[in-house]
Order: sequence, then structure tokens, then C-alpha cells
Amino acid sequence: MKYLERQSPARIIAIGFLAVILTGSFLLMLPVCIKPGVRLHYVDALFTSTSAVCVTGLIAVDTADTYTALGQTVVALLIQIGGLGVTSVGVGVILALGKRVNLKERLLVKEALNLDSGRGIVCLVRNVLITTLCFEGVGAVLSFLVFSRDYPPLKAVGISLFHSVAAFNNSGFDILGGLKNLTGYQDNVLLNLTTAGLIIFGGLGFLVIMDLIKNRSFKKLCLHSKAVIVTTLILLASGTVLIWLTEDITWLGAFFTSVSARTAGFSTFPLGEFTSAGLLSVSVLMFIGASPGSTGGGIKTSTLFTLFHTIKGAACNEEPHAFHYRIPQEAFYKAAIVTALSALVVCLGTFFMCILEPGIPFEDILFEITSAFGTVGLSTGITPGLSSLSKLLEVLVMYIGRLGPLTIVTIWVFKPTKSVSYAEGSISIG
Repeated sequence: MKYLERQSPARIIAIGFLAVILTGSFLLMLPVCIKPGVRLHYVDALFTSTSAVCVTGLIAVDTADTYTALGQTVVALLIQIGGLGVTSVGVGVILALGKRVNLKERLLVKEALNLDSGRGIVCLVRNVLITTLCFEGVGAVLSFLVFSRDYPPLKAVGISLFHSVAAFNNSGFDILGGLKNLTGYQDNVLLNLTTAGLIIFGGLGFLVIMDLIKNRSFKKLCLHSKAVIVTTLILLASGTVLIWLTEDITWLGAFFTSVSARTAGFSTFPLGEFTSAGLLSVSVLMFIGASPGSTGGGIKTSTLFTLFHTIKGAACNEEPHAFHYRIPQEAFYKAAIVTALSALVVCLGTFFMCILEPGIPFEDILFEITSAFGTVGLSTGITPGLSSLSKLLEVLVMYIGRLGPLTIVTIWVFKPTKSVSYAEGSISIG
């Protein structure tokens, strides 16, 4: 405990996620969690646990065909913990036990949810937990109306609960079996819209949801909420149109794929049959991802929003602004670093997997690594056939994607260093 108290919040969060991943992998290796006659390698259990905690949805083995009801419950719990965040769950447990939340724990939540201030942390965590249960409860009821037609009542309840948890936490896991995901329900409007709704609200971020509940008028929302909502709507609309134009797919299928590409990982149409243009469109959406403080990954919508308006301001020779607010230079500085580091992770991951898997086409590998980094879970179908080393590489990429590359870079900083002032130099750009 004394060791953890001396560590920075970023490093404690990283250790916390790693501890949950390893614990989950060992639990999934227990005989009671594996179906009789199924042989499971530890690398596949570790891959499943990482994918669940990082709310990704990439699978090395089919969840329904490999794990028992208890094993599937473990996966669902890992998804829930990963989506809410280890620190938020920990604070929730402390509150449930009636204990006080100390300053260190408040700082951890502040870091995990990317907050500017530590004020109202306890109230925020309580609201986050309640909001999550409400969304997942409604989603489970609506999903049950669909699954109850194809499965016995008790099994339909289990599938509906699992599906709702996975959808709201932007994790593309399913327990329908056969590695088919939701392809059997590609024309079911209710399930498509229910799943899409859970994904969208889970990807908006808890801060935006709280802001929407408090201020029901768009004009009264803070700059962050406006940026997230506008960027999300533009990406959903443009993604739908691009996918519909490049693929032989229905408007409903194009919309669902556009939504799912924003870090959810569910698929109603086999992505292995997509054209190169379609895969590129989905890859861009996966790289951008969801929003800060949400259950999704990627560079985040607010990062794209900041980059766009700052570049626009530079092109028009004016101060970068949006919705009558000036965009601070520090925001652009951080957005540029996050984007550059994220691109570096994807490039390096793709490079090493190309070496490890020379027989797999480049576009499939790029798609796979982008999906892993964006904690999406979409795949062209190559995941189960990857070698152990390639799976471990994806585990690392998913872990970096969930924590964020900037967090990974800064986890070794324990205390502020002495500032040194240097003379300003000149360098040519562009």
C-alpha cells in the first residue's frame, strides 16, 4: 500500500488495469469457466481478458462456444469494470460500504475521467454508476423483446443483459456463438437501434450525459459537450454515407456500422467482404473513436474538433474559436501530441504484425491494429488465426489504446522536474 501511495495517479491507474486483466485471465482459465471438451490456451484467456477490460471486443476464441455461463459472467464483469474504469468502480465500492473517499482516491478519479477539477468527484461517480445501470437496464429490456423470440426465456435474459452491458460499454462481445456476432439480426430494426443508442450514449462520455441532463438546451451546454455532440453527429452521418456508397449494404446496415466503428465492435455485415474503400472509411472512424471520459477509445472526438478548428483558424489567419469560445493553445498542443503518438502506435503495431504474419494482407493487418488501438473490436476475421506472438502484440496495443498513449508515456513521471528556461530558437515548418 505504501508503494502505491508514492506513485502518480497515472501509474496507479495503469497498474490497476493490468491487475484486473491478469486476474480476469486467471479466472477464465478455471475449469468451471470453460466448457467441457474445450482446450483453452492461456494466451487466448489473456487476450479475452484484455479485450474485455479494454472494452474492445476482439476475440481469439468465441465467447459462447468456449466459456460456461460463469465464464461469460466473468467476461461481462470485466467489461463493466473496464468501461466504468477501475478507479470509478473502486470509489463506487467504497461508497457502497459507507466509507469516506480520501484525497488520493479523488485524484485518481480525476485523472481517469480526464477532469479539470476535483470538485464534486463523489457526486459525479455516484451519478455515473446510476446512469450506467439505467441505460443498461433499459437496453436489456428492449434487447429481451428481440432475443426472447429465438431463445428460451432464461437464456434470453442472460443474452440481453450481456448484450446491453457490452453495447453501453462500447465492447463488441456477444454470446450468440459461431463467431457470427449480430449478422443474424442485420434487418432487425429494434435491436439495431437499441444497440446503436447504447453505443452512442456510452461513447458520448459521462460528463456530456450529465451536462445534457442538467442543461436540456444545446445553447446552455459547455464547450466540451457542444464539441463532442456536433463532432459525433457529423462522424455518424458522414460514416453512414461513405459506407453506403462503398458497400452493397442497406442504409440501416451502413448506419449501424458507422456507429459501431466508433469503438463498439458489433457487426451486422461481415467486414471480411468489405471493399478496400469501405475498410479505409471504417479504419478512420475507429482511429477517431469516442469521447473523453466515455467507455470508448481512439484519439477522441474532442481531439479531432480541436485540431480542425485550430487548423481552420491558422488557414483563415484568425484566432481559433468555436461556439463563441476561444480554443486554448494548450488544447491544440495536447491534441497534436495525442494524435501523433496514436499514429505512431498504429504504425509500429502494423509494422511488427506484418513481420509476424507475412501471409496476411496489409490492409487486414492495418484494420486489425487500428481496431485494437481504438478499442473497437471490429475485424475482417483474422484474429482467431493469429500466432501467439501476434495476439500478445494486440494485447499490448489494446492496453495502450485503453489507457491512452499520452498516459503511457507519462506514467514514469513521479514528481515535477526543475524547470529550465532556454533561449527561443527559429525553425522552419511546412
